[in-house]
Amino acid sequence: MATLSVNGHFALLLIWIGIWLSECNDIGPSLDDDLLSPYPYGHSHGPSHSHRHVRDCQSVVHGNVTHQTWPASNHTGVPVAESKVFISDVPGTTRWVTGHITVVHDPLRTVSVLEPGGPGGCGMNQREVVEETARAGSCLYAQNGGFFDTRTGECLGNLVSDGVQVRDSKGLQNAQFGIRRDGTLVFGYLSEEDVQEEANPFVQLVSGVVWLLRNSQVYINQSIQAECDTTQETGNFRHFVDVVSARTAVGHDEEGKLILFHIDGQTDHRGMNLWEVADFLKGQGVINAINLDGGGSSTYVANGSLASYPSDHCVSNPMWRCPRRVSTILCVHQPQCQPEDCSGHGTCINGHCQCQEGWSGTGCDTLVCQPPACGAHGVCTQDGCACDAGWRGKNCSQECPLGLYGLDCGQKCQCQDMCPCDPVTGSCNALFQGEKNQSIHRGMEPPVTPPPTQSTSSCSN
Repeated sequence: MATLSVNGHFALLLIWIGIWLSECNDIGPSLDDDLLSPYPYGHSHGPSHSHRHVRDCQSVVHGNVTHQTWPASNHTGVPVAESKVFISDVPGTTRWVTGHITVVHDPLRTVSVLEPGGPGGCGMNQREVVEETARAGSCLYAQNGGFFDTRTGECLGNLVSDGVQVRDSKGLQNAQFGIRRDGTLVFGYLSEEDVQEEANPFVQLVSGVVWLLRNSQVYINQSIQAECDTTQETGNFRHFVDVVSARTAVGHDEEGKLILFHIDGQTDHRGMNLWEVADFLKGQGVINAINLDGGGSSTYVANGSLASYPSDHCVSNPMWRCPRRVSTILCVHQPQCQPEDCSGHGTCINGHCQCQEGWSGTGCDTLVCQPPACGAHGVCTQDGCACDAGWRGKNCSQECPLGLYGLDCGQKCQCQDMCPCDPVTGSCNALFQGEKNQSIHRGMEPPVTPPPTQSTSSCSN
């Protein structure tokens, strides 16, 4: 498969779009032809053929189904994600497709499943265009996520958004994508027990249809067998898999980076079937992937603006219509510091807490110095160990050397004949005065009495 950089072949893109426009004068936009609507009721907004829904033939309570896990990348640098436009031919066909591949470096901290229109959207059976939900969620990149009932607007399947469980499918089987609290990426089929796990709960979870790649191998045939289809009212599951259409998918690579995939298309005319999507993603090094929403609702937003081809905007050209309202989306956003004020001991920069000296941890909530690090001769502060007078060193374990005394051993003894002084107070004849065991902490005033001056030329013993 030949994949071309849009920057190096912009002229080819213009030619391709010109050809596509000339062929599509009588076709209408992809967003009006929603093959992939989740339920085939008469109230759907596309043609009444080959629809499918999130299948609900079996409820699985215990973990007797399969899924794959993978540790997510936790790369904390900038940029958060990289999005590229691609133009590619489809092997064995005369079709060319355009789309986007977005590589997300730190999925746990930057990827969210968002309800339509924002929190509570599913509870209100709300539907919203991707662009509006992405804008409300401050998304850098966004594309269609899960499915909904086109008659009622109800969100379907499992749904966890930023740690809040919005919907529980009660173990109904479909391909799933999720991120657990420890950063583990999950792809495949989940039981209700898996979804409800409390030790390492999901912070993001969305239901798709068809597990495309499992451990770098095409897994569509197995998905056809596993994902039940008996309640579908029109069309058939195999046609949904085989038909050419716009598509969206999510997967991950060997390093645990999340891969968002989007191609534009129109049912029966442009785009890819799921076999072609799986082969394309496999060629890009994707390990596990599932198919998400697609068809007429395949929309992609970059930096707050629609970036999919063709545009969803309502314009004067009669072949375009207003953007179709959809359900949940996948959103890539700037990471947020937790807590936002970095516990009062740091500054939030690009979603990461830069801690003040003496503090550590992702939220700057841990003292670098913790007892008993300073031993018996110091106390822990945000700047490290503060040693008692007469002691020094990282752990306050070194007594002042001869000739020095006080805090940080910063003062010189004033005894005659270079006699030693008390390392705490600086008093001469310290061995006889019994002052050596006195302890003065940082911040406490030492005795005001000046060190006595000896009248003899030899030190007392």
